[in-house]
Amino acid sequence: MIWLCDLDGTLVDSAPAHDAAFRAALAEIAPDLLGSFRYDDHAGAGTDEVAAVLGLGAEDAGRLIRSKRRHYRAHVDAGKVAVFPGAHRFLAALARRGQPVYLVTSGSRGSVERVLAACSLDGCFRGVLTGDDVPVSKPDPAFYLSACERWGIGRAEAAAVEDSVHGVASAVGAGLATFQVHAAEPASGAIHVNGLDDLVALLDPEARP
Repeated sequence: MIWLCDLDGTLVDSAPAHDAAFRAALAEIAPDLLGSFRYDDHAGAGTDEVAAVLGLGAEDAGRLIRSKRRHYRAHVDAGKVAVFPGAHRFLAALARRGQPVYLVTSGSRGSVERVLAACSLDGCFRGVLTGDDVPVSKPDPAFYLSACERWGIGRAEAAAVEDSVHGVASAVGAGLATFQVHAAEPASGAIHVNGLDDLVALLDPEARP
């Protein structure tokens, strides 16, 4: 089995930092949207996709993307993004079984590299696909299809690990078996598990703490 893992909300608990960064950016660019903004509605989507959904024009969208990215990276550098319990155990279980894992995330490459370093996850993946590498964003299935094409992965031999509705829609739409973690409500088409340690137990029952 080949594994394709999301990052934000799946391996790292970054939602509070993303929420705060979006709110700080909106306060600068479009303060009238702050009252109705809910990060949970956009989790898993790229910032450009969020800007489009919010109805921002090209100039304001560009400003929002740059501002949000700056604020988010400051939160990462301040240690406000933490690795989820079980993430290192899950990746270690895959390594023991010789099952390759790739990272497939809508985040920008600069932000992703910061998070991987801060959470001691750099070097864990055979390859990393970010939102900078694909002209679409989750929930578009083309995001995962691009990952499979880039690395020569057959969809029948791969499984995705996601948390958000957007991410699940992208992976399921690409024809991948998809596990969903850290979700209160299961998304259509996904195999729901509570957390990463549940995946560890499926892979290696003796490895679960």
